Amino acid sequence: MLCLVLSGPVGAQDLVYTPINPSFGGNPLNSGHLLSIANAQRDATARDANDGTGGGLFGGEDEATGTSDADLFVRQLEGRLLSALAGQVTDAIFGNSPQEAGLVTFGTTTVQFNRTLESITLLITDSLDGTVTEIIVPQLVTTGS
Repeated sequence: MLCLVLSGPVGAQDLVYTPINPSFGGNPLNSGHLLSIANAQRDATARDANDGTGGGLFGGEDEATGTSDADLFVRQLEGRLLSALAGQVTDAIFGNSPQEAGLVTFGTTTVQFNRTLESITLLITDSLDGTVTEIIVPQLVTTGS
């Protein structure tokens, strides 16, 4: 009985979680601070994995990344060429006269596609190491009303 008399009123409220990161609903003013912390903690990037050959066609080398101007140029050129080839494959599948199936070969890579009513299947094969990647994209089916 004494415990009941000596204890005072008890209050409680709901716990509400407020995220810090703006990507998850937090305050958008936190983004600059979080980005600077992430950059300060970053130890290595993909560019840091240099093969150590150095030098290059244009003679310049970025000391921070260890990448020569020629290496950067080759990577950008490869990216643009692969993008153009991907555009051609996309055109063959979805263009003005879409094909049901096809085969596109460039270098050591072969892209085979097959269109069905439900999906489009892409098989990407690298003949150098024998890797095969399969991508299945569902078809958009609309019903007229």
